[in-house]
Amino acid sequence: MSTKTAASKGATKTNGSAFTKETYLRWFKEMILMRRFEEKTGMLYTMQKFGGFCHLYIGQEAILAGMITAIRKGDKVITGYRDHAHPLVLGTPAKNVMAELYGKTTGTSKGKGGSMHYFDKERNLFGGHGIVGGQIGLGAGIAFADKYRGEDHVTLCMMGDGAIRQGILHETFNMAMTWKLPVIFIIENNNYAMGTSVERTSNVHDLSTIGESYDMPGLGVNGMRCEDVHEAISMACAHVRAGNGPYLLDIKTYRYKGHSMSDPQKYRTKEEVEEYKKQDPIESVRATLIEKKWATEAELDAMDEAAKKEVEEAVKFAEESPSPSVDELYNDVYREPDYPYEKD
Repeated sequence: MSTKTAASKGATKTNGSAFTKETYLRWFKEMILMRRFEEKTGMLYTMQKFGGFCHLYIGQEAILAGMITAIRKGDKVITGYRDHAHPLVLGTPAKNVMAELYGKTTGTSKGKGGSMHYFDKERNLFGGHGIVGGQIGLGAGIAFADKYRGEDHVTLCMMGDGAIRQGILHETFNMAMTWKLPVIFIIENNNYAMGTSVERTSNVHDLSTIGESYDMPGLGVNGMRCEDVHEAISMACAHVRAGNGPYLLDIKTYRYKGHSMSDPQKYRTKEEVEEYKKQDPIESVRATLIEKKWATEAELDAMDEAAKKEVEEAVKFAEESPSPSVDELYNDVYREPDYPYEKD
């Protein structure tokens, strides 16, 4: 599929008939945990339980839910700093995700990464990166390693619409297409970056076309529907695994909260936010499950309560976990083995 053909079709469409009851139940379970985790995270942040920057994923859950049912075990994921939900959907226990926020030794990076730097080698999550666009070149590098070893894996390199303004994107696109690397570049396009809309930062508003000069195929996707995300990522994975090189997905989504917890959100109206909430992915999946009689309201409410309980247990675990000792400052860093230093 050429870029122009894909872009002209706009967002993918599906009636959901191709998906099973088990898939819809998984989507609901994954998304409700992400939502409840992030709601609690926002509350804890305002209580000053932990510091630093904090970027919530609320509203964007369909991207990761659709992704997890479309990829295979062994595929890699790398993303930017709106990354609390990524380890959750990949199977990292919520308690370890929460402990990382708290800076505790039981966190995914022993408390050294915090909100913006999740990492879970066992589950092929390679960050969590605080530098805007920093993960783009790294994602291509991970894909290069897979191709070099002859492994049949795909790397999903995720970024926000603000990150695509970085020069590294174009250098990486050129290299990835030249070497036909097995990587899918995914723009989690919530339209506003730190607060400036796509329309105000670029003459190109259809971000699925930005790979055209490298002959990279692209597609615009409705990121508020798990069905559309699953189908698009599944299609892109097949394209990449066939040896055709990278694929670009512009997945259009919306964050209900600010860019970070300190964002006053003066660049958009409350009415706009409410309009997007009418497309809420969790409510859409809930409606499908009820309509098809695959679950009752009571059963879905029970799943919701289970997610809340899991999050509360994660908070308890994080608060009771030990803080790192001062000596940890000198572990997991690059230094000369016999270089003199003091531990005062």
